[in-house]
Amino acid sequence: MNANRVKPPTVEVGEANFDAEVVRSDQPVLVAFLAPWSRPCQVIKPVLAQVALACAGKLKVLEVNADDHPGLGVDYEVQSVPTLLYFVAGSLRARIVGTASKEAIFSKLLSVCGGDFKSITFNPDQGK
Repeated sequence: MNANRVKPPTVEVGEANFDAEVVRSDQPVLVAFLAPWSRPCQVIKPVLAQVALACAGKLKVLEVNADDHPGLGVDYEVQSVPTLLYFVAGSLRARIVGTASKEAIFSKLLSVCGGDFKSITFNPDQGK
């Protein structure tokens, strides 16, 4: 493992900053509802890091601890973790429930956001 590799900071959002970070964001936002006890959530976290690196500057990738912020889960009808929500211009446009590959996450992103993400390529070592 390369200790010099820089990872993007993981930004956790909650009720206090959800509106500012997600609803009023100028960029598309991928919000992952996760729980620390969930094995599927632990599996998807490195995938989210790869997506964040590949889409840096074009997409915000944020996490919500579903246990700490149950109100947000109720607001967005999150019934299991992980759940990924795609927001564009403050509107919820799509969701993925359960674990997903970076290709599936990216495919959904393309369907939601269109051509802005066609030039993005994933390096298999990103986020490791």
